[in-house]
Amino acid sequence: MIDRDDLELFERSLRQATERATGAELDAALADLGWLDVVQAEPAAGIPLLFDLVGRSLATSSALDRLLALRLGVGAPAVVLPAIGRWEAPGAVDGDRLVVAGLGTANLAGAPSALVVAAARDRHLAQEVDTTSLDLHPVPGVDPALGLVRVTGETTVGGEGQPVDWSSAVAWGQLALGHELLGASRRMLELARQHALDRVQFGQPIAKFQAVRHRLAETLVALELADAALGAAWLDPSPESAAMAKALAGRGARTAARHCQQVMGAIGFTTEHDLHRFVRRVLVLEQLLGAPRLLTRELGTEILERRRLPVPLPL
Repeated sequence: MIDRDDLELFERSLRQATERATGAELDAALADLGWLDVVQAEPAAGIPLLFDLVGRSLATSSALDRLLALRLGVGAPAVVLPAIGRWEAPGAVDGDRLVVAGLGTANLAGAPSALVVAAARDRHLAQEVDTTSLDLHPVPGVDPALGLVRVTGETTVGGEGQPVDWSSAVAWGQLALGHELLGASRRMLELARQHALDRVQFGQPIAKFQAVRHRLAETLVALELADAALGAAWLDPSPESAAMAKALAGRGARTAARHCQQVMGAIGFTTEHDLHRFVRRVLVLEQLLGAPRLLTRELGTEILERRRLPVPLPL
């Protein structure tokens, strides 16, 4: 158990690292700080702290790869993610061939090998493959700064692979991305609020206009709901609660992007202002490890099939 003072010191160190560094430089800082050690000791503290700060600073790192590899129990420099919008394992076994179709982070593009998880009957198996055997194509898309790559290819597998708990790893990844979405969304709200205070129309700040206040208030409510769902999911660490929290974080981010853009008006579209960078980031993050609409549809289908509601989260 990490005591409160140590946790506050660790948070300050993480904040400085994410504000000053990104990419390989941030990875080195996280290694020096022992972030993965904190995650192993207290995942409910280490994961939210880092990913919220990464969302606020728009930094990139190999943290998601390291997190998934840790949860899978397989040491690997990078992990192939599911295809955009999905959460199923990105690999498929066809005899002695492993077929891969998924996504990779910027970290995977420079890694010598990558971990690929494939569904096999009633379990999941992990194989570490050489990245030179895979086709990597940059995904420019909405947020090229994120450095995602599309991963495809076929390779011969030597052995059955290591059994892993894919659903548990996905749940951790969904919660991490949920916190990153929340961090980026809160930063958008801060930018919109400050603009509303500074922008003067008809002789008064637009923050006094009811329509502006309603948009900012609705954004805050959506983000607080997502925050509560993420906190509750750590108390109930199940794939269902993680999926619900990720879906709510994605919906909250969409609400924040829409309302904050409206509050800021034309300035929010310009490259001179930072808002568009956060909008770009959340539009991509909400699709990783499960798009909100697909997650909620899947959860609804499961409820209908089981004819049983999930246990209410302690919001």
